[in-house]
Amino acid sequence: MSSTDARTDAGATPAAARTDAVTDDIADTGPDGDADERTGSDPDAGTDVADTLDLRLPDELIDLIAEQGGTGGQADGSAGQGTGVSFPGYEHAADRARAHVPGGTSTALADDDLLDNIGAWGPVTTRSGVFQLVPVRIERDLSLISRWMNDPAVAAFWELEGPESVTENHLRPQLDGDGRSVPCLGVLDGTPMSYWEIYRADLDPLARHYPARPHDTGVHLLIGGVADRGRGLGTGLLTAVADLVLDHRPPCARVVAEPDLRNTPSVSAFLSAGFRFSAEVDLPDKRAALMIRDRTLRALL
Repeated sequence: MSSTDARTDAGATPAAARTDAVTDDIADTGPDGDADERTGSDPDAGTDVADTLDLRLPDELIDLIAEQGGTGGQADGSAGQGTGVSFPGYEHAADRARAHVPGGTSTALADDDLLDNIGAWGPVTTRSGVFQLVPVRIERDLSLISRWMNDPAVAAFWELEGPESVTENHLRPQLDGDGRSVPCLGVLDGTPMSYWEIYRADLDPLARHYPARPHDTGVHLLIGGVADRGRGLGTGLLTAVADLVLDHRPPCARVVAEPDLRNTPSVSAFLSAGFRFSAEVDLPDKRAALMIRDRTLRALL
């Protein structure tokens, strides 16, 4: 299954019982189609575009996340709950980010970086703690992500249950591709607790199903740990990630998602995070609610 086949609402139970993992503990908002089938954008889209100033990450936040980096916990074998065990590789994520964030020792971005160096976006403070997107590394993260994918509530929608090779086959095309989709772990207060895919919606098969605009950026997500579901995390983290995209991707005017239309709690979570309902779209595997977070709205929040 390709990076664009991820099912909406992973982390919830099917049909009417989906509310447990998707409103404020969300699951996924993945588009459909094959990862190697891409289309361009529709010039007839009608959303206004406005610019906002990029936000400078305060040095105090960088120092804070650096201090907390060694306290992360590895997920348990069933549901990804933190155990307090050291999670190698995350201790120095903030130090690596420091070399790229404004005010640090800047490293020039490649001209062909389709998502503007997500690994350098750095941490942000949310109501739930200090949060950071950390790009996936197979050797470090495969076991954890595979365990999450084998949670029955997640597997019902992502359809990636099975041996680690199934998850690896989902991650490899993204990691070995041209950078139009970047899989990330969401690390909260030093503990990896969610899985995200940040992708160029205008270069994705999703663009066949709505009037895409250049640099539209999409998000998929799931909350990995059962203990992290139902705590109100989803809306806050969605807000933080949408803000990160708009702050660090000046050409991007909109962040998009497409939860299953039947999943009212998921749609509500996006609405609470500043997304607006744009349209119903028929995707190969679902009828979806196209949700859009506009840069113009970002300036007003």
